[in-house]
Amino acid sequence: MKPGPLHWHRSAHRAQLLALYAEADALVDGRSCGCSQQGAKDPHEAPCCHFAITGREPHPTAVEIEEVRHAMRGLSLRPARPAKLPLADLRSCPLLAADGRCRVYASRPFGCRTFFCDSAEGPFGPPARIPRARLLDLGRRIAELSARFAPHDPHPRPLVRAIAGDHR
Repeated sequence: MKPGPLHWHRSAHRAQLLALYAEADALVDGRSCGCSQQGAKDPHEAPCCHFAITGREPHPTAVEIEEVRHAMRGLSLRPARPAKLPLADLRSCPLLAADGRCRVYASRPFGCRTFFCDSAEGPFGPPARIPRARLLDLGRRIAELSARFAPHDPHPRPLVRAIAGDHR
């Protein structure tokens, strides 16, 4: 049974998701780009969270969306109304603070944890050397966890639409 918002913090699904996130974080440990290094001085300099620049938007699963919503509730963040979604040139993630930092960083979805822009550098060498097979396996395990968490809602969805649709 899917836990309610008040019980998510001690849910077995959450514990499993956080363990998978820890595995992902360990796989990309030491890898960074201009977007992830202590926040950009100008929010417009961090392209990873500006979907029009990267051409990509994270598509979290239901279990990941619940974790993002949990973080939003903890910070009293209200989801944007669909009519007010970021439609500017950069289509910035609505979870960014004015200083360009992610307000729910510890709860960010798998796609945010494992996406690196072209300026990425680190111990794994060029971006092609990221341990993709292991990350793909983690993504599959997160999808399986989400299917157990929300069997009637098995498909990922764009992050902006997912958080805007939550009016609890």
